[in-house]
Amino acid sequence: MLDSQTADVLRQAVGAAQSGDVARARQLAESALDAGGDTVALNAFLGMLQARANDLDAAARHLRSAHDARRSDTTIACNLIAVLIDKGDLIEALDVATPDLARADTTLRIARYRGFVAQSLERFDEAVTAYEHVVAREPADFESWNNLGNARSATGDLEGSVAALERAMALEPLAPPTRLNLAVALRSVGRGDEAEALLKRTAEEFPEDARALHELYVQYKKEGRQDEAMPAIEAALARDPENANLQLKFGVECGLVNRIEEAEQAFRKVIALDPSVTDAYIGLAVQYEHSNREEELAPLIAQAEANGLAEGPLAFIRGLEDRRAKRFEEALANLALVPPDIEPERTLHFRGQILDRLGRPDEAFEAFSATNRMHQDSPTRPLVRSAVLREKLREEIEVLSPEWAASWPEIGSGGEHRDPVFLVGFPRSGTTLLDTILMGHPDTMVLEEQPPLNSCDKRIGGMKAIPGLDAAAVADTRRFYFDEVAKIAPSPLAPGRMLIDKSPLFLSKAVLIQRLFPNARFILALRHPCDVLLSCFMSNFRLNDAMSNFLRLEDAAEFYDLTFRHWERARELFGLKVHTIVYERLVEDVEAEVRPLFDFLGLSWRDEALDHRKTAKARGLITTASYAQVVEPIYKRAAGRWEGYRQHLEPIFPVMRPWVEKFGYRL
Repeated sequence: MLDSQTADVLRQAVGAAQSGDVARARQLAESALDAGGDTVALNAFLGMLQARANDLDAAARHLRSAHDARRSDTTIACNLIAVLIDKGDLIEALDVATPDLARADTTLRIARYRGFVAQSLERFDEAVTAYEHVVAREPADFESWNNLGNARSATGDLEGSVAALERAMALEPLAPPTRLNLAVALRSVGRGDEAEALLKRTAEEFPEDARALHELYVQYKKEGRQDEAMPAIEAALARDPENANLQLKFGVECGLVNRIEEAEQAFRKVIALDPSVTDAYIGLAVQYEHSNREEELAPLIAQAEANGLAEGPLAFIRGLEDRRAKRFEEALANLALVPPDIEPERTLHFRGQILDRLGRPDEAFEAFSATNRMHQDSPTRPLVRSAVLREKLREEIEVLSPEWAASWPEIGSGGEHRDPVFLVGFPRSGTTLLDTILMGHPDTMVLEEQPPLNSCDKRIGGMKAIPGLDAAAVADTRRFYFDEVAKIAPSPLAPGRMLIDKSPLFLSKAVLIQRLFPNARFILALRHPCDVLLSCFMSNFRLNDAMSNFLRLEDAAEFYDLTFRHWERARELFGLKVHTIVYERLVEDVEAEVRPLFDFLGLSWRDEALDHRKTAKARGLITTASYAQVVEPIYKRAAGRWEGYRQHLEPIFPVMRPWVEKFGYRL
């Protein structure tokens, strides 16, 4: 019971506060406190008053005094906890919300506070206990079920998390955050299909909310479903275009599929929304570097410096500029300043390139090996996918026999378009330099690693389905090929213009090409097999099924062997029309190596075709790993590079020796 004097003062103070005279209310209570009034009641009132005035330090001081004098008073405890949370004093807040007080509080407010604070402090076991106490006594509290689900997930109780979140959603089906939490929990216990269905339903039922679409994007990325990930992030961004996180992820995805202009726009939008987002500057730098626009790195560095970007990411961008300027020691010094959470794979790979240019092969090899080990851990399981592809090649090689080829039905040849030329050769054999030279001729149109032929392969059902293609099916597939070409070609294919379809690993598509285009000619790019495999191992490819073979040298060697066995078998069976370009001769004397190729193709000689740097600059984005080299003068340093790495390559010599000797090279 309050003494009458304190009660009277509090009535006056409450009245003053309600009328807006907060200063008068505070003066009355403080005077009563000084005069020896009830310390609990007056401190509790002053704490509440100071909290409303946002003087959190004073509020905490008064409420702490009241709580110390009467620890069983849950109202005072709740007010003190709320103030301490607002102050960020979470550990003290948890000390106030004791388990005993939580159990004694029939209103359950203390237990809810305890669960929230414990969860915020990542003391998840304590949070679980608190929330379980709440839902046991108030089973209709969907928010506590939701929080319990999240806390259980953090403790590793994934099935328990799903159960709690399912209960929360049953109680409140229209709460998007609960749905998202449940979808994440379902995914964590291997119920991905249910998670996807829930997210799609949520996206449809809440058309203004981007979060479900973002979670769909996250799921598709984790499952390696890239074709579905991009539309999901685009749809999320359409709903919330001012969201810097969505813009950043969209920029990253655009970069992965070479939508360079959109990637740049997205990264610039992120910087405009939040100049502190490090990854946006890194993303822009990577796009500039990848599209040979190194002159834009210096203005980007200046902008980043002006916006206060940290030294670590700045060092990464400065290193890119140093490398292009051939300041290799400075580049290496900058890389040493890049923290491990900034583009770790790219930074390691970058370091390997610099060490290689500095003539330090053992250190370079270790950097490339470390990069590839990091890539091996990708959730898309690149080593598994690469093994599946090698097995497929083995199976196809077994099928390739004269009897199998003789089983094909007879068809005519020709059609509306003349047969294309196919530029093939194992990756890193000089195909990008060659296609750039060929682009410089006005009578050619070069496709650089585009999907039409692969789309045909998928459409018919793969190589083993080829014998079932009759004349009508072949004609239909040819039409499909040229229709697909028309969708991506920079200009219509004029009747007299030569289509050159360049993709190195079409080496293993020669059988399909022969069936669809029996008059097709092939340009085969050759280079010392050891230089080829070393370069593949040292390249930072995007990890599709084929490129995943280059993460380990032993896989790369086996892949090379299988690919060329496939090619040589097809060449023997069908007498393919092939002209070979040898990389080492090409870099020694471009004209001498290219003139016979032009004669083979029936192209008139054009001196301007030899100006590959001008052609490369004019073509814009180069999508292969040779994007940087092809705008440089032709250099000879890559020929014979493998000899500096001999000790690292010796384990694959037994596999490579037959091909080295067949192609006229030596070990």
